[in-house]
Amino acid sequence: MPSQPFAGHWALILGASSGFGAASALALARHGCRIAGVHLDRRATLPKVQELIAELEAGGAQPLFFNVNASSQDKRDEVIQQLRAAGVTRFKVLLHSLAFGSLLPYFPESGPEGGAEEAKAMGRDRMEMTLDVMAHSLVYWTQDLLAAGLLGPGSRIYSMTSSGGSRVMPSYGAVSAAKAALESHTRQMAMELAPRGITVNALRAGVTDTPALRMIPGHERILAMATERNPSRRLTRPEDVAAALVALAGPGTDWITGNVIGVDGGEDIVG
Repeated sequence: MPSQPFAGHWALILGASSGFGAASALALARHGCRIAGVHLDRRATLPKVQELIAELEAGGAQPLFFNVNASSQDKRDEVIQQLRAAGVTRFKVLLHSLAFGSLLPYFPESGPEGGAEEAKAMGRDRMEMTLDVMAHSLVYWTQDLLAAGLLGPGSRIYSMTSSGGSRVMPSYGAVSAAKAALESHTRQMAMELAPRGITVNALRAGVTDTPALRMIPGHERILAMATERNPSRRLTRPEDVAAALVALAGPGTDWITGNVIGVDGGEDIVG
């Protein structure tokens, strides 16, 4: 039976229904934390969400889940109001694990022999949506939770980044920009929130076989290369990241803030 260092505490997970968010919800719940989750799922993926909720309930976590667009100001206001109405007074952990962006090249590729047939390219709306959901929403959620009194001394904020924030891949430009912006937001927030006793760090996961990664063109090659490159000769798993999150959110970590922390088995250090 795991120890219960988070008994009586709450965690809010943005992007809770799969991947890093779901694994972190389960890991935190096993250590006594109650879970509030925000996710956006259609009918096809809702059964998986219901399975996660059932597993959390079976462990006694009594979760609160909200199937809404996390980047919507109106929905954010509604969720915060419902959280306060449910008796949540403060979050020990806020995890930003939103992975919804546009995967398109910046410039259209010419059709056969330079003809008029061209592949679709990144436009303003898609670019702004990607940055808003995957980066800027971290700031907006933190601002509103702070104003509502749901974050305070002892709160731990984590964002999910990747090596894609400093590397390039086909059709990955907007997501790469979002990850770079997310890391910058993390540092700025760490500086501004330190006097309030709130820490902010980014977790840089290694290549992980998640639903989000499978949306990237050529993901099979990415997975194969990462497996070969990683010193442990395996991919990072969501559970690896969840375990690191539990450890970093535990006692004695209040002096760790403003960092991008690699959780990748050494993958990033291999050239």
